[in-house]
Amino acid sequence: MHDDMQNASAPGLCRQTASPVAGRPQGLSTGTSGAHRRHGLPALLAVLLVLGPAGPVPAQPELPGSAATDEPAVTLPADAPRAPVADAHLHYKWNQAEVTSPEEAVQALKDNAVRLAVITGTPAERALELQALAPDIVMPIYGVYRRGGDWYGWQGRDDLVAEVRAALATGRWHGIGELHLIGGFAARWNRSDVLKGLLDAAAEYDVPVLVHTEFSRAEPTLSICKGRPENRLVLAHAGAALPPDEVERVLSACPNVWMDLSARDPWRFLRFPISGEDGRLLPAWEQLVLRWPERFVIGSDAVWPVDRLDAWDRADTGWEHIGDFLDFHRHWASFLPEDVQRKVLLENALGLYRRAAPEPAPAAAAP
Repeated sequence: MHDDMQNASAPGLCRQTASPVAGRPQGLSTGTSGAHRRHGLPALLAVLLVLGPAGPVPAQPELPGSAATDEPAVTLPADAPRAPVADAHLHYKWNQAEVTSPEEAVQALKDNAVRLAVITGTPAERALELQALAPDIVMPIYGVYRRGGDWYGWQGRDDLVAEVRAALATGRWHGIGELHLIGGFAARWNRSDVLKGLLDAAAEYDVPVLVHTEFSRAEPTLSICKGRPENRLVLAHAGAALPPDEVERVLSACPNVWMDLSARDPWRFLRFPISGEDGRLLPAWEQLVLRWPERFVIGSDAVWPVDRLDAWDRADTGWEHIGDFLDFHRHWASFLPEDVQRKVLLENALGLYRRAAPEPAPAAAAP
């Protein structure tokens, strides 16, 4: 997910969350936390998106590991083996680097059995810092955001297409994104020279584009994927606000779209849950995955906290919780047939980003 706006996946639409400090709910009025000093367009949007038409989101469970003991309360037993995964949605941002070094981030990937990590940087070069340390794991995609807040103004950058083309030409980048296409801040794809130019570049270099939308109907997404069949598109957070029947409309109409389920966990996108209290996918979502097992990927979108956009007074500690985010996906996937588990957790992303599957471990020699 992204910038601080994306911080888990979307600029905050349903991302209001419990405070990372135990027992202190955090919302629009946070006392002396500094939230009242926000100003400008990002702050106004944060208020509107968090409140929404139905009022504030109810309080939600704390993020695992956020209690005073800082003991992660993962959904898997502590001794359960961690199935290898491909994390198809990760960010490494300036305000994450303040608290998580490149070495610590790479170690977190290894500790959590991540075989492929698709990472976008803010600024873009941040992702290369991780790739230099783990070239067999990290796959950088070109992040078009230079700083917090760029998510709503990137289509106004006339030099962006040339910048991205030059980056792709180096061979160091294997995708583009995350691109926020959110109502009121993004032109329709066929009316935006910048977006059309980026899609052209992605098609020419044969790399996927990670797109973030927040519409309750499929039409905006369909207009892109049907109009650009030559592009491979990854829909961040499975469209965030799209209900299962609308997601299926996209999958049925556009074989060039994959659904990324990052940040659809119990701590983010609370208005649009995909799982129940037991951690299993809701029936409509589980059936959707079973009908389209080759078209879903998972990701941690390891950003935290997500209750404020582009916070200037606190760092992003999301990488400290990557294990909890990924274990959420492992848990719901455990209810699926084994072949579907492998596809969703690992194989689909490897194929999408053209990375060869890891060789199976050799069988133990007979005694």
